[in-house]
Formats: sequence, C-alpha cells, structure tokens
Amino acid sequence: MEFVGSPLDELYPSPDQLEDNSRGGRMGRMRYNDVVDGTPIYKSKNLNAERKRRAKLSDRLLKLRSLVPIITNMNKATIVDDAITYIYEMQEEVNMLQEQLFEMEALSSLEVPEPNPRKEETDAAEEMKKSGIQADVSVTQIDGDKLWIKAVFVKKRGGFTKLIEAMTEFGFELNDTSVTTSNGAMLVSSWVTGFHCDTLPVEQTRELMLDIINGI
Repeated sequence: MEFVGSPLDELYPSPDQLEDNSRGGRMGRMRYNDVVDGTPIYKSKNLNAERKRRAKLSDRLLKLRSLVPIITNMNKATIVDDAITYIYEMQEEVNMLQEQLFEMEALSSLEVPEPNPRKEETDAAEEMKKSGIQADVSVTQIDGDKLWIKAVFVKKRGGFTKLIEAMTEFGFELNDTSVTTSNGAMLVSSWVTGFHCDTLPVEQTRELMLDIINGI
C-alpha cells in the first residue's frame, strides 16, 4: 500500500533526508576532484593559496639566509634565530659607534684654534691707525733719580713682557706700573729709577724707550 505525503512530512523529514542535508552542509563548501571506486574525493579550495604562501615563505627565508653572514643550521627555526642574533649584534655596534661619534664631537667642540700672532698684530696695527693713535713715548722728570714715563705701541702678544725685560737689561727699575689696551694699542705708564746712576736724562731715556718699543 502506497502512502501519500502529508504536510507533516515537510516539518519532520525522514532520516535519509537528514543524512543528505548533513552532507550538503560542511561538505557543500568542498568540490569533487575525482571519483575512486565510486567514492568522491574532495579537495579544499585553499590548497593552491596554501602552496603559494609556503613558497613565498621559503623564498623569504632564502633571502634572509643570504643576508645573515653566519647560519649555524639550515632549518627554518635556526635561520630565524641566527638572524635575530645578528640584528642584536648590529644594534650594539651601532650604539658603540654613536657613542664614539658623540665623544669626538664633544672633544672637537672643546678644541680652541691656535691664534695667529701675525694676523693679530696686523689687525691691531690697522685698528690703531684707523683710530689715529701713533706709537710714542713721553718722559717727565719727577726727581733727580725718578722719571714718569708713558709708552704707547702696537698691542702684541708678549709685548709688555719684552718691554720690561729690555728696560731691566738697560738698568731701569719700574714701579707702580699700569697697563691698558684700546683700539689695538697698548699704553704702559710707570715711574722708573736707574740702577747705575743717580740721575736719568729725559731725552736719552725717551730715545732708548722708542728703540725698545720699535723692536718689540
């Protein structure tokens, strides 16, 4: 006897229908590739993408291996570990070189260029000339054995020391000496006495002082 389907059959499917639906669920996302002994063989759609990903990863590992100078083993994990070690070593070397560079810059900033005495003297002479100042010596009698002197000459490195040494050699003793500089000129004023005589001739002392400052 054959039964006609009723609307309840649509609400309550048969076990065969449930099995067919379960196969069509998850397996529906797969496709047939071949049939072996009447059994379908399924292949994932992502298989080609997986192969491309692995090929790309292998290519990147080969490039990484070519950049790292020392590779202890050829497996993937060792290549990555050796690359990390090499990067750490390079970072330490960069930090060391940066510290050395900072030290060199600090030392170079402390170095003061050596002055050029000739250029300083030339500049002082030009400045003195522009200001209308001329080298000169004035001598005034204070007492029989004392003279008041003023000497104006070009400011030079060690000029005052040379003046004192030369006057000492000629028998002069300077007291209450003052030194000022302005517009490239040096002004030395002092009162002097003589070692070897009681009186100092004014004009002779002036001529001697002029010879001294011209020779500085």
